[in-house]
Amino acid sequence: MVKKMKNADDFIHHLYVHMNDVDQFVIYSGLSFKQFFSSAEPMRNILLLKHQYEDGSFNMHTQLDFIGTDDLSGFLKKLPDMKGDLCWVDFASEKNVNQLSPEEQSELLYFAHKREPVHSPFLSKLQNRYAYSGRAEDKFAKVYYRFLADHESLLANLFNKMIVEKEGTGSFWRRKSKQQVPMLDPITLRACRPFVKEGALLSLYKMEKPSQYGLEIRALGDYNFPDEVWVDLKEILKQPYDENLQIS
Repeated sequence: MVKKMKNADDFIHHLYVHMNDVDQFVIYSGLSFKQFFSSAEPMRNILLLKHQYEDGSFNMHTQLDFIGTDDLSGFLKKLPDMKGDLCWVDFASEKNVNQLSPEEQSELLYFAHKREPVHSPFLSKLQNRYAYSGRAEDKFAKVYYRFLADHESLLANLFNKMIVEKEGTGSFWRRKSKQQVPMLDPITLRACRPFVKEGALLSLYKMEKPSQYGLEIRALGDYNFPDEVWVDLKEILKQPYDENLQIS
């Protein structure tokens, strides 16, 4: 019996990912900021470099708004109503922000404008782990990582949360044991970096067997603009995948 080919609607989620491991950034299409924030390693504070959020705190030294730990949940709730560019870096404490030199502040503003750093987006004074640039209403982002392994951890958390929701086991943090719920390991995803460095479509789906999932990976080296991937999605899915990770 010939197995029926899956179409776009047979998948739980599609995500386009393109990694530049030399400059340590990853471009995402199909990933909202809220998904990024809930799947990334926890952040203490966020320094807003470009935004339209009106309820942040104000740092006198840099003349920039920021969001403290206690205000992050309120920021996330208002994200659906926000428009325009969203650019930020995380930081350890406001004391660190107050130590930024004029040169360091200008480099942050350059990053917000150009979406790329003058030297490095990671400042020792801030102790930042991320530098994020995207649009609040889009699911497109360019993220610089101090530790590139954080990218695979983010993807694993993102897909594992989707699997938990599909399984109907409740909150990600109150899930059943790993023996009962399929879990994707970041180390497994790291082995797929050669595809991601070309630009790849990652497609999560539920298998016919109970509590088993798969992640199809298709290298898409011919695409320079992520938006084109979604226009051609149906045709792309007709192509053989380069890797199919089994999650069970």
